[in-house]
Amino acid sequence: MISVLRCPVCSDPLQPGADNKQLRCINGHSFDRARQGYWNLLLPQRKRSKAPGDNEAMVQARQRFLDQHHYQPIADAVCAIGLHATDSVDNPVILDLGCGEGYYTDHLCHSFVRAERHASLIGLDISKAAIRQACKRDKRITWLVATGADIPLQPDSVDLATLIFARLLPEPTAQVLNKNGLFLVVWPGPDHLRELRELIYTDVRDSDLNPDAQLHELFEPLSMETLRFRFQISDTAQLADLLVMTPHGQRLNQERREALLKIEQLDIQADIRLSLYKKR
Repeated sequence: MISVLRCPVCSDPLQPGADNKQLRCINGHSFDRARQGYWNLLLPQRKRSKAPGDNEAMVQARQRFLDQHHYQPIADAVCAIGLHATDSVDNPVILDLGCGEGYYTDHLCHSFVRAERHASLIGLDISKAAIRQACKRDKRITWLVATGADIPLQPDSVDLATLIFARLLPEPTAQVLNKNGLFLVVWPGPDHLRELRELIYTDVRDSDLNPDAQLHELFEPLSMETLRFRFQISDTAQLADLLVMTPHGQRLNQERREALLKIEQLDIQADIRLSLYKKR
């Protein structure tokens, strides 16, 4: 699997050394494997800040929340689609873009193990804090610190790309997908986290997000599934983590945040769309 990596400097293929602790291209550019097990292929000039992406506090909050299985139905749906979408491919290469701390990537990996199928999983995120945490999940996954705007994989090398609650970057994604490549996008429906949003905003507006408009030039829509379920927030710590990991919570001032955190229990609607696309 590691042979699909390309050098972010010159775009030539990267090959691992004998001890799998270094990647090198034919032009002599080399990258050392981090102690935690990931590869940092994010060039300094591709950074917009010293530490781009989610910070440590956001990563920890997301991991605590997800590991309590509030979003387990989403992981199950992603795995079911991933298995079906690649059922005719031997050892598919699967790229999870914006993988964060690796919750969904890890579930995908284990779903293939349970199905007794081989797959090569790659988790990519621009946040070093997130990838460091992701490395603790499964060593069989290749974890990359990199940008989705310049994916360090060879062209036409990926069978399935997934993007779960992350920013769409159509051109780089299409470039790494092969001619039969599929792209799974998971995005919030209009009722997602409605009860929480009603506590935050005076005027609650439904999301009008639809990835079709951004993807239509490069991707053909194949299917869309709607997933609706409810989950319970049973203490203030869970609510605090949810606020940290959502853009809605990040818009709160301290006074409003403190008022919200007095709520100890909350029943919340999840409303998710899972759209599958084929590369044109």
